[in-house]
Amino acid sequence: MDSQKIKLLIALGETSTVQFKLNVDNEQSFARELVAFANSKGGKILIGVDDKTWNIIGLEDNDLRRLTDLIVNAANEHVKPAIFIESETILVDEKKIMVVSVPEGIDKPYKDKEGIIFLKNGANKRKVTSNEEISRLLQENGYLYAEERLVNHSTLDDISIEKFKNFYEEKYHDEYDHTKLEQYLENLRLGHNHKLSLAAAILFGKKNEKIIPSFFITAIWFKGNTITGTEYRSSKNIFGTIDELFNKGFDFIVSKLDNLQNNQSFNSIGKLEIPELVLTEILVNALIHRDYFINDSIKIFVFDNRVEIISPGKLPNSLTADQVKRGVRRTRNTIIASFAPDIMEYRGAGSGILRALQLYPAIDFINDAEAELFKVIIHRPEKN
Repeated sequence: MDSQKIKLLIALGETSTVQFKLNVDNEQSFARELVAFANSKGGKILIGVDDKTWNIIGLEDNDLRRLTDLIVNAANEHVKPAIFIESETILVDEKKIMVVSVPEGIDKPYKDKEGIIFLKNGANKRKVTSNEEISRLLQENGYLYAEERLVNHSTLDDISIEKFKNFYEEKYHDEYDHTKLEQYLENLRLGHNHKLSLAAAILFGKKNEKIIPSFFITAIWFKGNTITGTEYRSSKNIFGTIDELFNKGFDFIVSKLDNLQNNQSFNSIGKLEIPELVLTEILVNALIHRDYFINDSIKIFVFDNRVEIISPGKLPNSLTADQVKRGVRRTRNTIIASFAPDIMEYRGAGSGILRALQLYPAIDFINDAEAELFKVIIHRPEKN
């Protein structure tokens, strides 16, 4: 980097990817900063810059020599697994500062020497203590998938034999043998040791309100256009397998929308104000691609001027809302996504969102990384 780019970084202040330090003399403390960056999106640490005033103070030559050894030891000895960093000395206004570049890690989660995990939280860092967050870091690196976790209190009796039998015979064109259920589940990564995986329960479970009570739909029909109002027209919690959630959630939305004549004959029942294909694609994507590490419901909110469908979890693997609008996909739940087309209206070709936008452009996509949710807002046509 040159001095002008450094000045621009300093002028913009500390962020989740840029940090200032006047000096560094503690390897363990500095290692924790490296851990936070590596577990997040990476970034740069500018040493020789006052983090309170943003003034460039600079470093002496003996500081630079000492820091060279310190940061290497911190990255190699105090970060587990060790990370590769780069450092360079930049002359800015006749003052020397050290720029340490930390890449986003490819072996998350990283820990300090005491086994503590840190993440960036804006310009600061914070400890990671919840199992959900640790699991998501493992998932980002391909080590763990929420859908493959076993439902500990489940048994083979918790699967709908009829639903699974119909799926198996139609998909594989083979006669179902009830004595081989456990073998089928093992082969399809849907169970182990007489227990169902989360994917198995979501796809084929019975009485899911008991075995996976956190995974349901909260559906509310509001009066007006604000969520803060104390009155609503109706609400319900929807439980069941993924196809049941889709069907009941879809019916809830459709029953609250209007049919428009749109120049049809007087006796015509009209067309739904939001095309059914749009509702299908958005709701199916919410059910299949949500973050199943987060124990929370999908939200369906119907307002006078819009429909909101909110999925737990931000978009995976650096995917952005703009990329979603262009049809780019990142599959978070590969087992659910691969079997879903056999039991519900879903083809998984990645073109569904594009078709929905072409048919009905009044749709907003919001990836709220801080709140850990993905929101789709479908605006209703203005009433005449």
